[in-house]
Parts: sequence; C-alpha cells; structure tokens
Amino acid sequence: MAGIIFSLLAIAGLLLFRFSIPANPLSQPSGVIRHSKTISFALYLVPFAGIAFLWFMGVIRNRLGEYEDRFFATVFLGSGFLFVAMVFTSGAVAGGIITILSHASSSLIQSGGYALGRAEAYQTLNIYAAKMAGVFMMATCTISLRTRILPRWMPFLGYALALILLLSVGTIEWILMVFPLWVLLISVYILIENLRGKV
Repeated sequence: MAGIIFSLLAIAGLLLFRFSIPANPLSQPSGVIRHSKTISFALYLVPFAGIAFLWFMGVIRNRLGEYEDRFFATVFLGSGFLFVAMVFTSGAVAGGIITILSHASSSLIQSGGYALGRAEAYQTLNIYAAKMAGVFMMATCTISLRTRILPRWMPFLGYALALILLLSVGTIEWILMVFPLWVLLISVYILIENLRGKV
C-alpha cells in the first residue's frame, strides 16, 4: 500500500504543479500568484508522498530478505534517500517562494529572488530528482532480476523508463510522471501477490 499511496500523492502533486505553474522557469509570476492556493495544497502533499516512498523502500527490502546484495542495496538506498531529499528541497524552495510572493511580491521579483528560486526549484526537481529516480529504478530492476522478486518484463520495462529519465535533461515536460507510475505498477503487483498468498 505504501507504494500505491506514494504514487497517487506524487501523481496528484505533479498534476497540480503542472497545471498551476508555467513550464518555463523564467515566466512571469502572475500565474503562480493566481494559483498560489493550489500550489500550496500540492506542496502539502509532498512530505506525505516522501514518507510513503520510504515505506515503499522498506517493503522492497523486506521482500528481498536474505537475498539482498550489499552493493545494489547501497545504490538502492542511496538513490532513494537522495530522491526524497531532492523532492523535499524543491518543495521547500517552492514553498518559500509562494510565502514571500503572497506578502512582498514586488520586492521578490525586483531583486531577482523569484527568478532564482523558481529556477532552483525547477532544476532540483526536474533534473536532479529525476536522475536519482532513474538510478533508483536501475538498482531496483537489477535487484529484481537477480532475485526474481518481480516478473522479468517489469525490470526490463523499468530499465527502459530509467534510461529515459537519465538521458532526458529536463527537456520532456511530463517525464517525471514515469517514476510514480512505475512504482504504482510494482506496488499493485506486490499487493496482488500478497493477497494471493493469504488465500
């Protein structure tokens, strides 16, 4: 359930962000100010999505049990933690921008702080967090192939999607949506397998 919760929260947050914030990080802040309540709600979802993702990592490690490989487990954990840290950092920067825009928008815009903060939040989420998500997918897929905890087609699909995340340098607007959808696929499979085991 943790992966499903993460996926639903992440997809909802990304959709709210994409429809509320212009894709161009150098665009004027009028749209951001107009949708500040929607953006604030999306930012409210971010910590809960991160917590659910950490639980999802725990589920995968528990499923591995004694078959866990130290090397790949290190990459798996490191990339997962860095992904959450990048998402939280991006959310914190965006939250700071929204707070200041609602109280002193003219001074923030004139100082260049808005443009800098907006670009930082965009880069952190769409480039660095996306890359860490790709590394996490690669590690999870490699572990899955070695231990056979997932059907073989899932890791191969994961490799293809991870390569897209790793090689797209922030150029595809909806690319980050790939990650929560992939986590959702794995989580639904694990949930079904667990329910079958109890029957």
